[in-house]
Amino acid sequence: MKTGGVSAIKINKLILYCSQLALSLRTDCKSNFQIVQCMKKSIVIRELNVEIMRLKQYFPVIIVTGPRQSGKTTLCKNLFSDYHSIDMMRAADRQMIEANPEEFLKKYAGGLLIDEAQYYPEIFEYLRIVTDELPESNFIVTGSNNFSLMEKVTESLAGRAAMLILLPFSLHELGEKAQTATLTLLLKGGYPAVWTKNIPVGDAMRQYYNLYVERDVRRLINVKDMSKFQIFMKMCAGRIGSEFNSTNLSNEIGVSHITIMEWLSVLEASYLVFRLPPFYKNTGKRLIKTPKIYFYDTALACLLLGIENESHLETHPLRGMLFENYVVLEFLKNCCNAGKDNNLLFYRDKSQREIDIVQDFGATCRAFEIKSATAFHSGFLNNLKYLKTLLGDTLVSTQVIYDGNSDTDIQENGIVNFRNVRYRYN
Repeated sequence: MKTGGVSAIKINKLILYCSQLALSLRTDCKSNFQIVQCMKKSIVIRELNVEIMRLKQYFPVIIVTGPRQSGKTTLCKNLFSDYHSIDMMRAADRQMIEANPEEFLKKYAGGLLIDEAQYYPEIFEYLRIVTDELPESNFIVTGSNNFSLMEKVTESLAGRAAMLILLPFSLHELGEKAQTATLTLLLKGGYPAVWTKNIPVGDAMRQYYNLYVERDVRRLINVKDMSKFQIFMKMCAGRIGSEFNSTNLSNEIGVSHITIMEWLSVLEASYLVFRLPPFYKNTGKRLIKTPKIYFYDTALACLLLGIENESHLETHPLRGMLFENYVVLEFLKNCCNAGKDNNLLFYRDKSQREIDIVQDFGATCRAFEIKSATAFHSGFLNNLKYLKTLLGDTLVSTQVIYDGNSDTDIQENGIVNFRNVRYRYN
């Protein structure tokens, strides 16, 4: 396949090379915005590229899931521009494959991109049949609903597929744009349209909510009173970084506890919110066992909170919690981009001592305290030191992540700006 004098294979190799280079330089956020200029088209290099290509060597089906508009289709089409592609949201494409799914998949087994697969869930059973018969097949599947995809993958494609999650842009993917003012970063979040198309964030998030969030909710569950669901989402935004108490929410909104949990499961399946589990290894202390709630993008949270600009955000009572959300989300993005399981927890005991992130590696762990302050205070280390006395040598690193400029990047009682965190996976 030739396009503008540049072969698709050469383009893919260039994208992969730049991805690997970006990962090797990932601790330097001051480097150039990681973009390949290819056929006069700007392509933002996604860190997940490397993991996709690595797993593609071992699995005939690669599934890329994540929030709507996080860049899944763009990523896959850039990496596999020579593959035939179909979009299951389009009725014409669904009808074409429904006529004879097995024959269609065999015809394009050498390279097929199936976009938004949740709209035709029967495809997974046919993928199982074809990959068993043709183990050298190459199928790339994208989807935006975690629950339905996981259910079908475990039923039909266990051992045949690898699943990866693509979240909105990380700080590393923003490159030099990560040096944007902190309030602007929180307000703009990470959705590609905001950064690459320069769509005003308020417009982008308002349309995202109206076109995707409410539509997905209506498709997944029968919400009898949409106004109460909207109140629920705004109340979730108001509880960012706090323990998720479904009983309190059900009392305030006037719906049952079961309804609250059903709504929460839909938001999680659609990659809108996630819960951070508590750390409760046997420390001899009475620990909190209720998870905290965060959003997959701070821009959507700002919209729901009615925050329209940096001036409003600067004085907002939840500014610190939005900063915490942003940092926790960066850890999660880096786990996903590296193809690692989410090992993020938080510590809180009955005495209200709290550590924002405990990264659990099994035999060891690392702890991070998040502060939105621009100046360091020695008191920021108090809870980290306390946790060290509890866990001893199993706690191999303690750091404060803040918004200041002076970094002391050491293992014990380190101090680091949130843009300069070194993410580790062991």
